[in-house]
Amino acid sequence: MPLLEPKPEVLRPGAARTPSPDRVPDVRATGTPEPLRGELTALLGPKKVLWTVSDLVKYASDASPYRFVPQVVVVPEDIDDISAILSYAHGKGREVVFRAAGTSLNGQAQGEDILVDVRHHWAGIEVLDDGARARIRPGTTVMRANATLARYGRLLGPDPASAIACTIGGVVANNASGMTAGTTRNSYRTVASLTFVLPSGTVVDTADPAADELLAHAEPQLCEGLLALKAEIEADAELTARIRAKYEIKNTNGYRLDAFLDGSTPVQILRGLMVGSEGTFGFISEVVFDTLPLDRKVSSALLFFPSLTAAAAAVPRFNEAGAIAVELMDGNTLRASVSVQGVPADWAELPKETAALLVEFRAPDEPGQEAYERAAAAVVDGLDLVVPVASVTNEFTREAKVISGYWKARKAFVTAVGGSRPSGTTLITEDFAVPPSLLADACEALLRLQAEHGFDAAVAGHAAHGNLHFLLAFDAAKPSDVDRYAAFMDDFCRLTVERFDGSLKAEHATGRNIAPFLELEWGPKATELMWRTKQVIDPDGVLAPRIVLDRDPKAHLRGLKTIPEVELIADPCIECGFCEPTCPSHDLTTSPRQRIVLRREMMRQPGGSPVETGLLDAYGYEAVDTCAGDSTCKLACPVGIDTGAMMKDFRHQRHSPREERIAALTARSFKAVEASARLAVAAADRIGDRLLETVTGLARKAVRPDLVPEWLPEIPGAAPRKLPRTSRVGASAVYYPACVNRIFGGPEGHRGPSLPQAVVAVSARAGKPVWIPEDVAGTCCSTIWHSKGYDEGNVVMANRIVEAAWGWTAGGKLPLVVDASSCTLGIAHEVVPYLTEDNRELHRELTVVDSLVWAADELLPELTILRKTGSAVLHPTCSMQHLGDVEQLRTVAEACAEEVVVPDDAGCCAFAGDRGMLHKELTASATAKEAAEVNSREYDAYLSANRMCEIGMDRATGRAYHSVLMELERATRP
Repeated sequence: MPLLEPKPEVLRPGAARTPSPDRVPDVRATGTPEPLRGELTALLGPKKVLWTVSDLVKYASDASPYRFVPQVVVVPEDIDDISAILSYAHGKGREVVFRAAGTSLNGQAQGEDILVDVRHHWAGIEVLDDGARARIRPGTTVMRANATLARYGRLLGPDPASAIACTIGGVVANNASGMTAGTTRNSYRTVASLTFVLPSGTVVDTADPAADELLAHAEPQLCEGLLALKAEIEADAELTARIRAKYEIKNTNGYRLDAFLDGSTPVQILRGLMVGSEGTFGFISEVVFDTLPLDRKVSSALLFFPSLTAAAAAVPRFNEAGAIAVELMDGNTLRASVSVQGVPADWAELPKETAALLVEFRAPDEPGQEAYERAAAAVVDGLDLVVPVASVTNEFTREAKVISGYWKARKAFVTAVGGSRPSGTTLITEDFAVPPSLLADACEALLRLQAEHGFDAAVAGHAAHGNLHFLLAFDAAKPSDVDRYAAFMDDFCRLTVERFDGSLKAEHATGRNIAPFLELEWGPKATELMWRTKQVIDPDGVLAPRIVLDRDPKAHLRGLKTIPEVELIADPCIECGFCEPTCPSHDLTTSPRQRIVLRREMMRQPGGSPVETGLLDAYGYEAVDTCAGDSTCKLACPVGIDTGAMMKDFRHQRHSPREERIAALTARSFKAVEASARLAVAAADRIGDRLLETVTGLARKAVRPDLVPEWLPEIPGAAPRKLPRTSRVGASAVYYPACVNRIFGGPEGHRGPSLPQAVVAVSARAGKPVWIPEDVAGTCCSTIWHSKGYDEGNVVMANRIVEAAWGWTAGGKLPLVVDASSCTLGIAHEVVPYLTEDNRELHRELTVVDSLVWAADELLPELTILRKTGSAVLHPTCSMQHLGDVEQLRTVAEACAEEVVVPDDAGCCAFAGDRGMLHKELTASATAKEAAEVNSREYDAYLSANRMCEIGMDRATGRAYHSVLMELERATRP
């Protein structure tokens, strides 16, 4: 064991705990039992079998209120692996559940036996017919697919609120729809073809002209069974009419029986049945969508009403006017949304009875937009709107930023409301539809029913389609609370079916939640047909038992998860998974959601239990060490949960007092440390990479991998010993070269000025000269200490840099321009909690400007572009995302290059200062997709604006990245 390896015990929860009834039992502490583990390892290979207790707990939770611990998790890479898993399950009498993003809300992505992760190796999109169609793999998120399609002026029909995280496989398997899809733009209507693997292992490509012939040869009984069911349904006129009527409104409860009416052959029937089958009929390995036009002329309004029923009553008018979306939000939803960044703070003061409609019109051109706006104005003139708080305008707007804010608030419904629920309570998300003409009555009845059962639920939904969602919070550890929920569900389901003839699941699919109520909605005849369909396709019941079909009337009460309190920063988490696609480590170790899930399981356990010990042993590396600390999870989380900050605090807790003292000493002596580091980098050029890799490798083994960086060949040479000469007299700004740019030089082979020289030169050309203080050496943005959780050192340097900056800028009279985005973020925001009260006052007087903003807003208007490079690819850093200056990166790059590309898979590189040198596997995993996209073609320039991120991308791509300001200097050089 390395000399300074931290003890896992340090992170053992210290609070007194009552063991939870749903805790993982001690017998599961050793993970996957034999022979299951050994047999699957022999079948698939060790890298594709996740078996530790930490692995199993990570996959036990999703966005639903349920929690089931699998026996094993497997990670297949291709269809051959899928077929092998299904064959094994058949032979051994085991059960299989597929899981992609884990954003499903009804437990359909959870299994108790073999859980198959179909996200990690299943992403990709191929654009067909100039965007008219797209071939998409099931692990691709909706947002990622639409980013590619947008270049062609197209988009997918389904648009669920979880598009940032949910994947195509889950969208199709649930027939998820969203804000605008309704019954005409959902997967059932827009999927052109599917490729899927049946429970038997047979692969079907519905686009293959010979598909029916091949299927008849491989699965004759299946084909006969499907055609027999089709004939039986078509012979029953009353049943046929009922099926057609059920799909006139949104409905994802049960199987798509209309597939038997719409398809004439077994393959066509299967193509329809697979949509909305929730993984119970097979694995969807590829989807070809018919895409839709991306109408870019958008007009939207957020209109406020005195009550939910008043808002609901206005919905038909907007439908008639041609609105593509009419979204309803009640007072609880609106008030909870204040936790979402950008939402007006005065929404917290909205009366409880208030409701709002988010109405949107989209047109392909200006005349179409104007016509829609006239129709919308006519509707608004006839409404009795209210202005309960000052921020309310009740006006239509074309401003993209305002519209984006409206949608951000609406899409945060589940997470924002869930995040504001009482601590320790479980969140249930219900989803139903009624004929749109009955929406107002349904709202009134729902509110009355909630009050009868003691719930004060939040309500929102796709009002244009009669589709409402509401959230209930209760304590799953209290039998009385579970009984109250059960009684409500009984009454709610009867109300929806018997009074409104509605759908018990409009778009979230049956899952475990509504399975016991399937027959209530569909009746015995149709329900039995669904059971028989399952028997025909999956006669051995291998796939997802108890999902969709379950004869247990209390199945929806089984497996409800408790939510024990954890660290305050993470406690609001509802485990939605929105954070996962942005997390640099999610393909390597754990995601932010999983870090919180693991922590909650520790809190469920009695102190010192074998399960808790096993989780702690893995948590140090899997959660704490391999967190990049970039906090992009905070940006993706609708309620701003910063799991990165929690991991930094855990790092702090693991430090010994001696380590904290050394870190503080390093901060106090940073001038000498900085000089030594630069000399070491300069000496490294003469020593050679191989020797340095060997020496640092041995040191890492002896001391601790998380303390000693590994030398990487991509580390550049030393920066020039002296910074450019500048004058304070006449300076427009103070220029602060970050310590990384004072230590490290440009990329290997770079000819031309250094970054500090470039910034000074290009600022002077624009008539806005900058001044570099002579005493910048020994100062730092403090991120070095902040990212590692060294609080004492952070305090030292945070206060030093603010005091120095205040003096340099003459008390804030000049802006402070910083040439590394992470350092800008550090000085502008991250140092604040560590400042003394006096220095917080000084900090408030500072104007900290990122060099990208300085270049785009201040320099470019005054510069003449004399030459451009042909093409440039950009790497927007996570710090730029936090600062909101990605557009400035693009603006400067577009001034310097004829073609500018931001990769669709661009994300945090996870180099994170020196984290990529401490755990190079983290950067390799985080950058894999972006690097593949970058290397799919040649570019003339590879640009960013943060030296350590540029090094990380150099390593990932084999290309030489440099600052866009260096490129700007070249483009304007006389």
